[in-house]
Amino acid sequence: MRGAGVGALAGESIAGSADPVDALAGETGGETVAVLADPVGSSAGETVAVLADDLIWATRLVGQLRTLGAAPIRAGSADAFAAVLAAGAASRAVVDLTARAYDGVAMTRRAAEAGLRVLCVGQHDDRALRTAALAAGAERVHAYRKLFEDGHAVLAAWLGVPVPAPGTLAIPAPAGPAEAPPG
Repeated sequence: MRGAGVGALAGESIAGSADPVDALAGETGGETVAVLADPVGSSAGETVAVLADDLIWATRLVGQLRTLGAAPIRAGSADAFAAVLAAGAASRAVVDLTARAYDGVAMTRRAAEAGLRVLCVGQHDDRALRTAALAAGAERVHAYRKLFEDGHAVLAAWLGVPVPAPGTLAIPAPAGPAEAPPG
């Protein structure tokens, strides 16, 4: 099962674990891949790979996914994302299309070919890029503004979970991300 056991890594070293995410430690080219704990009460939550080289967007997406009961795995490069895919550690992916560190359309295709459900985010006025991402296997391509303004509703619909009622959104405190050791 994809994503099984990822939450068990919270606060633990990956070294010596029998978890499928172990593969991340040696396959990221020295990059750190954050493997976050399952949020409180989300043992049935899906594991979502988040590919974004922009730290602000990555942090925002990871936070929103956590509050919706998903267990996100953040990757900031093509190599780290490929390691997540190779480990079978996720069932879905969110890909930032306008990154400088990787080809967003190629990464979308790779994730779709690996059997992941893919949601992309990109510039609202780049119709060619959005069309290419859909052709590569993205279910939807949202503008940054849409995810900025309605991120919880968009991600909740994609995950098939209810949107938290206003004022009830509790952000689970992470125990600290377990990270794949470099090299």
